[in-house]
Amino acid sequence: MQLPSFDDVLAARARIAPHVVHTPMLRHPLLDQRTGGTILIKPEPLQRTGSFKLRGATNAVRHLSPAEQARGVVSHSSGNHGQAIAAAAAAVGARATIFMPVDAPRIKVESTRRWGAEIVHYDRISDDREAMTKAHANSTGAVLVPPFDHADVIAGQGTLALELAEDAAAAGLSMDALLVCTGGGGLVAGCALAMEGVSPSTLIYAVEPEGWDDTARSLASGTRQGNAPGGSTLCDSLLSKMPGELTFAVNQPRLAGGLVVTDAEVLAAIAFAFLHLKLVVEPGGAVTLAALLAGKFDARGKIVGAVISGGNIDPATFQRALA
Repeated sequence: MQLPSFDDVLAARARIAPHVVHTPMLRHPLLDQRTGGTILIKPEPLQRTGSFKLRGATNAVRHLSPAEQARGVVSHSSGNHGQAIAAAAAAVGARATIFMPVDAPRIKVESTRRWGAEIVHYDRISDDREAMTKAHANSTGAVLVPPFDHADVIAGQGTLALELAEDAAAAGLSMDALLVCTGGGGLVAGCALAMEGVSPSTLIYAVEPEGWDDTARSLASGTRQGNAPGGSTLCDSLLSKMPGELTFAVNQPRLAGGLVVTDAEVLAAIAFAFLHLKLVVEPGGAVTLAALLAGKFDARGKIVGAVISGGNIDPATFQRALA
């Protein structure tokens, strides 16, 4: 496997900078008071398409040759990566086909379709999404850009951590730790590579929902672990079956550990983000904030970065959190 590097993250930033938003670093005194630390929020709901996924998708699509772009791109996604691939493909005039689970939030399905992508539905439990997308790529010639286990995707996601580290430094701050929402591990891998280059003393933690803590268990065991079927689907953007081969190879030697949060803690974090940070956050994007508010990470006396990774929340779920 050709693993991505810090230099790849730097190259990705140069490639995607004109096409993505440099999201701000946010702070709130109540969050610092509740946690006892200095919390630096990276709010990717403010990104175009509403999540960090645009970074990796844009890097991957714009790294393709014109001939490859002309063949179109294909991927699978519960929504955020699908929207991002659709948007990145539309920007270069390429076709996009996205395989999405039948239970994907409607807001994510509709947004992906608005970017012009063709959507093919599959069953999250019984269908093999990787096999389906590979078969489509083989039959049509489209280029497969998976949601996390791809060097260009990982490198693009790491640009988020570069921005946060630089904004923190401009404020005279250096992060002791960085908490990252984790599904298949692409975002946390990119962040780990970025911080290795600009702030190697910062400890990186993966944060996952209960029942989908494959990265935490994999880090503890030293080998990739899968998730048992039937867990909660609240954090729909983090429901990967197991860490990717590339992502785990990057993460195993670089991450300090994994944290796990419950659905109730996630819902409370969504409400906190809306009421105090004035951010609309989806469940998968709220797990780092949940870990801090629930005391799953001891932030007392520390400077801690927290990635809020997306804001594409189903209205019914948002109402549930606020209730």
